[in-house]
Amino acid sequence: MRRRPAVALLIETSNAYARGLLEGINTWVRQHRPWSIYLPEAGRGDAPPPWLSRWRGDGIIARIETRAIARAVRRTGLPVVDVSAGRHLPSAPWVETDDRAIARAAAAHLLERGFRRLAYCGDPRFNWSRNRREAFVEAVREAGAACEVHETRARAWEQEHRALMAWARRLAKPVGVLACYDILAQKLLDACRELGIGVPEDLAVLGVDDDPVLCALSTPPLSSIVPNTHRTGYEAAALLDRMMSGSRVRPDPHLVPPLGVHARQSTDVLAIEDREIAAAARFIREHACEGITVEDVLRAVPLSRRVLEARFRKAMGRTPHDDILRLRIERVKQLLGETELSLEQVAARAGFPHPEYMSVAFKRETGRTPGAFRREARPRG
Repeated sequence: MRRRPAVALLIETSNAYARGLLEGINTWVRQHRPWSIYLPEAGRGDAPPPWLSRWRGDGIIARIETRAIARAVRRTGLPVVDVSAGRHLPSAPWVETDDRAIARAAAAHLLERGFRRLAYCGDPRFNWSRNRREAFVEAVREAGAACEVHETRARAWEQEHRALMAWARRLAKPVGVLACYDILAQKLLDACRELGIGVPEDLAVLGVDDDPVLCALSTPPLSSIVPNTHRTGYEAAALLDRMMSGSRVRPDPHLVPPLGVHARQSTDVLAIEDREIAAAARFIREHACEGITVEDVLRAVPLSRRVLEARFRKAMGRTPHDDILRLRIERVKQLLGETELSLEQVAARAGFPHPEYMSVAFKRETGRTPGAFRREARPRG
């Protein structure tokens, strides 16, 4: 009988991102061959478990975010896959969410709501935060908008809170802010509430990780980028299995794009000075997946088609038809990534008249078929 490989998972269970990684790893194991799993109880950045130096296992998947963990993992001499962007162990392959894609999706989300002033709130201790900052600033400036940056520092809660309040107070408003992850976004919302800053009217806040509990407990509920942690964990498990089987795997990055944006109240605003165009954009956002056309938009706002399209393009950078299609495609991505609905059901729920038209539009807009997107979003084996 073939012995089960013994695999240590040095991944915290204290946040939704890490739990998503574990779910992806578990899916791979259930679909392929069983592992004997060692999962110590740990928080993010904790010291490596003492037993690791004596452990005689076969492989490790780890969030290597400190030099201490990197040293401990290296000393084992075992195959290792890193699921962090820290790059403290350059000899190991790493599987991570695509920070550049996350930042650009965040910029697009806030720009689509009409913000011409944007800001980034990050934590410079982490590579992934610095990567997101650089890509976010680049995307915002490419769009011709202004961008400010605030970096938190390792300090007591009261000091960090006062620094966030001072920054939020002096930001020119209205402004759309990307926080590097949901925990920092929630802290920024707390600062705004204490200052009496209107969210989202004066300061819209977007997080990353889509932690359902944290987002729901925030006031107002927090919009967040949805990373594809399931696929990230799945790919890490597949890589480690190849390494444990004797294959050479280059220490290259394997970057997984996000699933999209889960919009909640903290960004539910349109910062558009043209009131009629704001009304048109709001109507499209609320009804795009109900099969509406531009004619339905014209019945909702008192403008001719020529005037609507000219003013809409000036304010939003695209036509009303393009905006309807964009929202439908985003809905299709969400349904493909999160459900097992058939293409016919996906098309109906996204507002497409039939699945063939949806497939053609999806391939044109994304470069992938719906089937290929679903396989990438939730690998099956």
